[in-house]
Amino acid sequence: MNNIQIKLCRSLIGRNPKQIKTAHALGLKKINQIVIKEENAVLKGMLNIIKHLISINKNF
Repeated sequence: MNNIQIKLCRSLIGRNPKQIKTAHALGLKKINQIVIKEENAVLKGMLNIIKHLISINKNF
């Protein structure tokens, strides 16, 4: 499968606990932190929960 580059662009302060736990499960704890994950259905669901906090790059 393809890899996706995920960058945390917005702060987690004051967010819903579910959104904070999702970001931490992806390995995102600090602003501008970047992780690379393999694309799958579970990952897409997690990204949908925090889509307003992140930027996604599929072509890196």
